[in-house]
Amino acid sequence: MNSEGIKRVARDLGFDACGIARVSSIDSEAAQRYATWLHDGKNGCMQWAANHQDIRNNPELLLEGARSVIVVAMNYYPQVFQPQEAPQLAYYAYGRDYHEVIKQRLWKLGEAIEQETGCKSRACVDSAPLRERYWAQQAGVGFIGLNNQLIIPGRGSFFFLGVLITTLELEPDEPCLDHCLECHACEQACPSGALRCGQTVDARRCLSCLTIEHRGELPEWVAGVIGNRVYGCDECQKCCPHNRHATGNVTPELQPRRELLELTLDGILQMTQEQFSRIFAHSAVKRVKLAGLQRNARQVLQSTSCQTSTAQNRETK
Repeated sequence: MNSEGIKRVARDLGFDACGIARVSSIDSEAAQRYATWLHDGKNGCMQWAANHQDIRNNPELLLEGARSVIVVAMNYYPQVFQPQEAPQLAYYAYGRDYHEVIKQRLWKLGEAIEQETGCKSRACVDSAPLRERYWAQQAGVGFIGLNNQLIIPGRGSFFFLGVLITTLELEPDEPCLDHCLECHACEQACPSGALRCGQTVDARRCLSCLTIEHRGELPEWVAGVIGNRVYGCDECQKCCPHNRHATGNVTPELQPRRELLELTLDGILQMTQEQFSRIFAHSAVKRVKLAGLQRNARQVLQSTSCQTSTAQNRETK
């Protein structure tokens, strides 16, 4: 099985893009940027990001004898959306948990490789200390924008990434040399100032990180910027000109259920554990747990109350 055969199977499995890179150590500049990000504490509550730096810098440590890195991408941009006034979930959480959707397909790709060549593979979907966006760029799939998202030229950034490391020697693609337009729209649109001057994202101020990864009560300042977001934030992608022509995905597992589209703030605040488990079965939202989702909903309610009070004070002046 050659590189073209790999890409053909990937397309048949429903992936929208596929690229191949040769296994090697991360280049020194990328490694240093990551080390600086950690040193500056910009990983925030994501302490796991500091683990296994040796593996992050050398994917060969994930699979003995690894020769190639196969990177796939799958569109998750929705065809239908929550009402604007509803408590908002990030688009990636509309459908079935992407870990399940992507990994099941990667396993099938790995099985096809082993059946035809006898070579071993390991599937990674946020399940290993691997620099997915770095390898996506090396494999020619896309480039990393100022918003730190992987952008596929002509198609945008609303894509899940998956990586299959294999012992099969494959012809690599050329790295993607396209670059961000540097319009800085993402920096200006970020509600909390997590993106600044072309630097890496500061997770300590990122609403996506705080509403999903943070445990315990949110910082007080979040009430002033959270809006009606109860799980994640897509602002730096919604405003990106590269997403101007984003099209709705057609993957059955990624289509939102009616109950999700009809979520209300009161419904979340009154939700029982049984209801949460049913509505968000096989959903990425499980990560935040019911307690976290209701914490975020309370913060949204507080934000709304503050805005109403401010508006009333202005009217009386």
